[in-house]
Amino acid sequence: MPPYMIPLCLIPFIIQASHSMGAQINETTIPEGSEINIAGPQSWVSPSGRFAFGFYPKGEGFSIGVWLVTDPSRFIMWTAFRNDPPVSGGSILLTAGGSLQWIPPNQGFQGKVISAAPTSATSAAILDTGNFVLYDAKKQVAWFTFGTPTDTLLPGQNLPPGNQLFSSVSDTNHAIGKYRISNQPDGNLVMYPIGAIDPNSAYWNTGTYAQNFLLTLTLDPNGTLWLFNRNSPYRMVLFLTNQSLSASPESESYYHLTLDADGILRLYSHVFFKQGGAPKTKVEWLVPPSNDRCSVKGVCGPNSFCQVTSSGETRCSCLPGFEFLSANQSTQGCRRAQTAIFELSTNGYAEELGMGAYGTVFKGVLTNSGNKGIVVKRLERMAEDGEREFQWEVRAIARTHHRNLVRLLGFCNEGAYRLVYEYMPNGSLANLLFKRDATLPSWSNRIAIALDVARGLQYLHEEIEVPIIHCDIKPENILIDSSGMAKIADFGLAKLLIGNQTKTFTGVRGTRGYLAPEWSKNTAITVKVDIYSFAVMLLEIISCRKSMALKLAGEECNISEWAYEYMFSGEMKEVAAGKGVDEVELERMVKIGIWCTQNEPVTRPVMKSVVQMMEGSMQVQRPPPPASFSQSLR
Repeated sequence: MPPYMIPLCLIPFIIQASHSMGAQINETTIPEGSEINIAGPQSWVSPSGRFAFGFYPKGEGFSIGVWLVTDPSRFIMWTAFRNDPPVSGGSILLTAGGSLQWIPPNQGFQGKVISAAPTSATSAAILDTGNFVLYDAKKQVAWFTFGTPTDTLLPGQNLPPGNQLFSSVSDTNHAIGKYRISNQPDGNLVMYPIGAIDPNSAYWNTGTYAQNFLLTLTLDPNGTLWLFNRNSPYRMVLFLTNQSLSASPESESYYHLTLDADGILRLYSHVFFKQGGAPKTKVEWLVPPSNDRCSVKGVCGPNSFCQVTSSGETRCSCLPGFEFLSANQSTQGCRRAQTAIFELSTNGYAEELGMGAYGTVFKGVLTNSGNKGIVVKRLERMAEDGEREFQWEVRAIARTHHRNLVRLLGFCNEGAYRLVYEYMPNGSLANLLFKRDATLPSWSNRIAIALDVARGLQYLHEEIEVPIIHCDIKPENILIDSSGMAKIADFGLAKLLIGNQTKTFTGVRGTRGYLAPEWSKNTAITVKVDIYSFAVMLLEIISCRKSMALKLAGEECNISEWAYEYMFSGEMKEVAAGKGVDEVELERMVKIGIWCTQNEPVTRPVMKSVVQMMEGSMQVQRPPPPASFSQSLR
């Protein structure tokens, strides 16, 4: 029913009814020193049993407030400390000092005053109107909840000029939400989003700003809602209850006006039947009306839009390329969808580059960065492993900055985890060495690649504050940039050495054929496992052969045994592939490879020594036989 001017002849009747109903106040006195607590009893109840004041459940704890008892649910009418987190314990005490306080369970903490009474209280009561009142020694009202409304007006409660109601966050969270209704000094009752001061931000008003006098909003016990001026006969009825429905001998009705979390102002009725049974709750009036709910500014939050369904409900949807901030709270708005960004940048994951630890790698382009090439690694394995792998990879590579390590450009840690790396146009070392019909890199280029990897490993092992064991050095994890420089990639299995650690215990990580013997011994591992894997790869770089596809005298062998046999027999040239091989350099590289694949970790050189030997600044002695094929086959 729209607002209208009520005939003056009806005013005395309504005022008289209002006063007579308001005069029927029942109360049970709560004396000084009375206390309720979460362990029980949790509340003080009005004489009729319809209203209660005390602790009510909120999330994992409790809040303090007044509610209408409508079992099995409850309607919250007033809340203390709205924006505070829930409490897990404590009590409410009407102290000897005359204040109402929440007393925390830990005695070392000071209580928190609920009432702001100018005089000391000696008693209290929760009335059948829903008003919780403190009285002084003269039985005068010292403080009452009706004087500090939150999001609701009850019958007999006013919203004077200059006062506001603030919506809650949700039906279960009564912290201050997104909307307010303001009884403005110009006489206009206006609804705004919180924080908005521009009149153009208002989404509903009574249009009473031209009356040139102050108005008070009030709700009568019979459910009539109106604006009036205390010094004139002016009355403007916003809603007039059907008296025949509200005055039934078989039932009694309770009303309240609430600014709900969705920004809609609703007048509720709760009909309690004298013969018992569940009460009947109904929305008697609301603004904006059902067909105009999307007029509420910001009802769906940023980056979204509102639609009214056929049932009159609002439905929030995200703009294209955005996703909800909270899947359970669509009214909180949307943010740019990380998944959509990745799908757009990879053209729907169209070009697969290969597989990494726990995930697939795709090529993409950042169109807003000059079509910069990127690689998106999408983790796809079981959730527990995928999350652990993601954390390892981000933690490891975020600590590093070296020319021979692939650079992490960004990541998404929601939903399906994704990592974004710089794109290496020349692909992986495995493609260069083993891909059929590929042009074999020259000897000098292959040695340069090996030295790049060695320097990257030296940095990881010896030159950063927290050493990193890569745990999966192999040609597939070495990428080549546009200038031919090699960079270590895929830190998904990496292990960080925290503090003064030089070794660590962990489950087997890595790839068959590149695993050091100690992985199978249930013993601590060190950076020497990377040195073993590097040596296997170094011999693959020299020979352009896969380490697991070799035989000696018809028997399978690992690549270091194979290379040692040729070195021992004086046929070193048989180890190297391609033309232009430097035989002195070849011998040095083979010796390094065999030294680094020794069975005992202590016998293998550290990475700094490996780099020096590869550069020719350190002499390389003739090595003993390497670990056998059976020891390295895992």
